[in-house]
Amino acid sequence: MTPPTVQTAPAADMPDRAPTPREILRRRALRHRGFQIGLSILVGLLVVALFAPLLAPHDPFAQTLSARMLPPVWADGGRWDYPLGTDQVGRDYLSRLIYGARVSLLVGFGAATIGMVIGVTLGVLAGYFGGAVDHAVNFVLTAQLALPGLLLAMALVFIIGPSVWVVIGIVGVLHWTYYLVVTRSATMRLREIEFVAAAKALGASRRQVLIGEILPNLVPQILVIFTFELGVAILAESALSFLGVGIQPPTPSWGLMIAEGKEVMFFRPWQVVLPGIAIFLLVVGANLTGDGLRDITAPEGRT
Repeated sequence: MTPPTVQTAPAADMPDRAPTPREILRRRALRHRGFQIGLSILVGLLVVALFAPLLAPHDPFAQTLSARMLPPVWADGGRWDYPLGTDQVGRDYLSRLIYGARVSLLVGFGAATIGMVIGVTLGVLAGYFGGAVDHAVNFVLTAQLALPGLLLAMALVFIIGPSVWVVIGIVGVLHWTYYLVVTRSATMRLREIEFVAAAKALGASRRQVLIGEILPNLVPQILVIFTFELGVAILAESALSFLGVGIQPPTPSWGLMIAEGKEVMFFRPWQVVLPGIAIFLLVVGANLTGDGLRDITAPEGRT
């Protein structure tokens, strides 16, 4: 007798395997238009900043007095060798805009990183230990929130001396409160979950629990805050440069370019509009990226 044959369902009828968390995040990212637009703007400006020497048609510091105050090519008197015109001392405006992306992105990423280190450290310690540590951190937070940020930044830059690194440090030191508030509340929730208790039962030290268990679960929230603080830091640098206490000439900075062009804005409005558009695009790109990250990493998968 021949053994009975066992019929198997065709491969097409087999149920699909459950998607991994990485695949779920990838699908959400591909469906989120705002995240794609924001990330494209950020990546595009990063490419412009990295390859500025190759993209800039002129030296951003070179002055050509015979070609000063030239309008853009679409206006009467414009020249194609200076597509966006020149400033008061004959420097190519397009080249200065391209190199200004370097300054804005350097200040934005540097200040956001400094604020992240300070805020996440204080927030995790306050949320995990509680008690006296939490009270001390809350006192520091209250004192920070009571200070006028822009005025304090202006005073500190004026006392220390304006430079790119001073602006990065001061803006970063003054923008860490959002990191602290979010990570503190998230840590207070995470410390009561079972995997933290299991790590303690297995003999993990406090440092191992904080670094190995708490911090990895805070990464999505930290990334979202980082992108928003990136835009805040860029606006803070632009405001300081516009007021004359930030980036100093002849360094190309978008805020400084607006300050230099405000005296002729009624006759040469492009000197204010063009760097303003650049700041707008960079901040919008950072905010759209942060908003998209918040939706993509949310458990319910908002779209």
